[in-house]
Amino acid sequence: MLQRISLGSRLALLFAACTAVVSLTAGVLFNRASEAHFLELDQQLLDSKLPTLRDALKDVLTAEQFDARKPALLNELRHSPDLTLQVRSQTGVLWFDSQVPSIPQNGVHAGLHTLTESGVAYRAYTVALYPEKQDSPQLTLLLDITHHQHFLERMQHLIWLTVGLSALATALLGAWAARSGLRPLRKMSEIAASVSASSLTTRLPLDEMPAELAELTQAFNAMLGRLDDGFQRLSAFSADIAHELRTPLSNLLTHTQVTLTLPRDLEAYREALLDNLEELQGMAQMVNDMLYLAKAEHGLLSPSRERLHLAEETDALLEFFLPLAEEAHVQLRRQGDAELAGDRHMLRRALSNLLGNALRFTPAQGQVAVKLESAAQRVRITVENSGQTLPSEVLPRLFDRFYRADPARHEGSSEHAGLGLAITQSIIHAHGGTIRCESQHGMTRFLIELPAGSQ
Repeated sequence: MLQRISLGSRLALLFAACTAVVSLTAGVLFNRASEAHFLELDQQLLDSKLPTLRDALKDVLTAEQFDARKPALLNELRHSPDLTLQVRSQTGVLWFDSQVPSIPQNGVHAGLHTLTESGVAYRAYTVALYPEKQDSPQLTLLLDITHHQHFLERMQHLIWLTVGLSALATALLGAWAARSGLRPLRKMSEIAASVSASSLTTRLPLDEMPAELAELTQAFNAMLGRLDDGFQRLSAFSADIAHELRTPLSNLLTHTQVTLTLPRDLEAYREALLDNLEELQGMAQMVNDMLYLAKAEHGLLSPSRERLHLAEETDALLEFFLPLAEEAHVQLRRQGDAELAGDRHMLRRALSNLLGNALRFTPAQGQVAVKLESAAQRVRITVENSGQTLPSEVLPRLFDRFYRADPARHEGSSEHAGLGLAITQSIIHAHGGTIRCESQHGMTRFLIELPAGSQ
């Protein structure tokens, strides 16, 4: 049940409890201090009466001597109506008591103490008549302190009333303060409830938030930013893939419809099917690439780890691309060597994408070079090609899906859908590495850094 109480109610109850404890503690301390103060005043009052009483009972050692001094004693007691006096012999025999009925002797003992008799509270003070004598008669002074007790009782009632009222007032004020203090949280909740696909650009005003909520506000705004970025990427991806699939699908439909308009011989149908197969293979490759990227984005790529000699792997790829390079009159070369622990198939695919991309954009008589370097547990792979310098604003977008630096050159082509560099980046990231592109002075370089790792 406690877990269902609102945060504001919890704070209000805590404020009330703290105030009640503080008020009660202060009241108890004040009550104790008042009692000690009254005790001190009574002690001083009784001590001030002793010299007069001792003077009135001077040289009294026996009952007969006391009877002779009794009129003077009674005359002195008339000046203190709230004071009761008992005189006893050194053996405890009661000689005199100014109060009737008398307070029993078992209720009186030496020193200053408090006793109650017949509903009346007394401060009792028992001392020797002659402190310097061992067999001195005993004086017991009884001061009526009923008015003190009534005052202390009223004070206790006032303390409990104050505790109750202060706790109630603090609870109400605490509820108001908590509600006011939690207003930023309610605003955050309202914004979170209003967030939809069309309002992901909404942000909490950081400058209006208290310092305690600044970090939470930043995290909330960052979450909205990530959601907005993810939604924008998803929307862009949906639009891009629809655009990319529209052209080959349109080609398939048009080609099939044209083929079916007139009766044709077997060879014509065979050629039509072969053309359709080529488009379908391109579309299938695009779908496979998109599935591969989806796995990469969800962290589902788990590269195996085996010791690779990058010089051997690179030479094998260069030999594969050699016929294309010779046809385009482009020179291929490799420099250096390095070793690392990685997935052979995935790294070959990444390097193959980079080499294929470099060959497409390298003019005749140009060159494509692969440089391998090892240093400080890191491996650097550089794939560079000569050709047109890419604009600086293009470089950050090269690894986006379906992005082409020159879209008009490959519009409608399913062979190069703009996914190769995105796949390459996913493979490098899966191996814990980084990849970036530089383009200047007629040279474009892709620089890959990977941890050397261990097998």
